[in-house]
Amino acid sequence: MDLLAELRDRTILAIIRADSPERAVACVDTLVEAGITALEISLTTPGAVQAIRQARAAHNPTILIGAGTVLTPAQADEVAAAGATFVVTPGITQGARRAVDLGLPLLCGALTPTEVIAALDLGATAVKIFPAKVHGPSYLRELAAPLPHAPLIAVGGIDAKSAPEYLAAGALAVGVGSPLLGDAGTGGSLADLADRAKAFLNISE
Repeated sequence: MDLLAELRDRTILAIIRADSPERAVACVDTLVEAGITALEISLTTPGAVQAIRQARAAHNPTILIGAGTVLTPAQADEVAAAGATFVVTPGITQGARRAVDLGLPLLCGALTPTEVIAALDLGATAVKIFPAKVHGPSYLRELAAPLPHAPLIAVGGIDAKSAPEYLAAGALAVGVGSPLLGDAGTGGSLADLADRAKAFLNISE
């Protein structure tokens, strides 16, 4: 599977943080049903590895289910065993290094040009520009100018209104967390989550 091509085609990467593995899986199911097919379950979710395993078993391989906030080699090993499609990190963590060693596609967090280059040198499949909202779409455009071949994903504070601006600035996809998830991860309405998902999907059409 060409993860870059898949993310470029799908445009939206949903970031799921929940208060239980059951709720994380319910959010995954709702988002997939709504049409979002690239998802990341953050390891800040209690029982996240269990949630990844359950979500992976429940959905066919065309649904991309990754593990987010992977910090340690042990976490990388656990999510690989759970069937994660890819690994996401907030920076060049030991977990990022282990993911590369395991051959798991890595979306590695970075912000500065030096960090972007270091992440790519490490073997990252793509670089997660985080937190994107701090500098906005114009920063992504400026970053891409000297690094035109660097595959960049904008993450952090992106909503349905700003997402097209990041895509126009050169992001191959956008990662969206709380503006999409809302309170669904902590017991909020799954129907409302589906509605928000459709609003995000409209921007990628």
